Amino acid sequence: MKRKIIQINEEKCNGCGLCAQACHEGAIAMMDGKARLISDTYCDGLGACLPECPTGAISMVEKEANAYDEEAVKQHLAERQPAADLQQTHQHHHGGGCPGSLVRSMGRHEAAVASAPETDVPGSELSQWPVQIKLVNPRAPFLQGANLLIAADCTAYAYAHFHRDFIRGRVTLIGCPKLDDNALYAEKFAEMLAENEIKSITVVRMEVPCCGGIVQAVKNAMLSSGTIVPYNEVVINIDGSVK
Repeated sequence: MKRKIIQINEEKCNGCGLCAQACHEGAIAMMDGKARLISDTYCDGLGACLPECPTGAISMVEKEANAYDEEAVKQHLAERQPAADLQQTHQHHHGGGCPGSLVRSMGRHEAAVASAPETDVPGSELSQWPVQIKLVNPRAPFLQGANLLIAADCTAYAYAHFHRDFIRGRVTLIGCPKLDDNALYAEKFAEMLAENEIKSITVVRMEVPCCGGIVQAVKNAMLSSGTIVPYNEVVINIDGSVK
């Protein structure tokens, strides 16, 4: 029969596992570091996994597929439960699993951090997790109404007061424009701008030419989404000074 069912692009999949967690029918499993649809009969075609994928690797298509079987799903989940309980216990006691994509807010607000005293040993100003651009869901709650900091990851190592001067009061997204795909960055930034009322964007990059890709990705995203927000660009020299 022809029906709607999910399709997974393995090249885009980063193995975060969020889709497998979101699928209540157990239709998705992680195999060899990639998400896999293990059976057509387990997929109800409702797409609860779609908004959880941070890389856009999952799409809904209409094609020939076996019918959704609710009874088969119940049996599948019953058979899987003992293994899931064992895995959860192992993760609890041994720190297993990958927490890298677990969305969380730190409860820091602009008013609070702005009034925080400066000390010789300052605390973290990070307001959310994850921070890697490739792991952040464009519909993550912390993006709504955010002032974005989009930074090349080397900048935090070069500039001594990165938390105080850049992270404070902003939602932080980091990546490497030399090693990552800037076209995918642009697509993700455009989706963030379209889905959230972003207040401003600050881009922090290194002085090296290869770092310019992250700037272009942000500008392309604003143009393609038709959403132009206040924009600021800061260049950090290799010696740690601001250019």
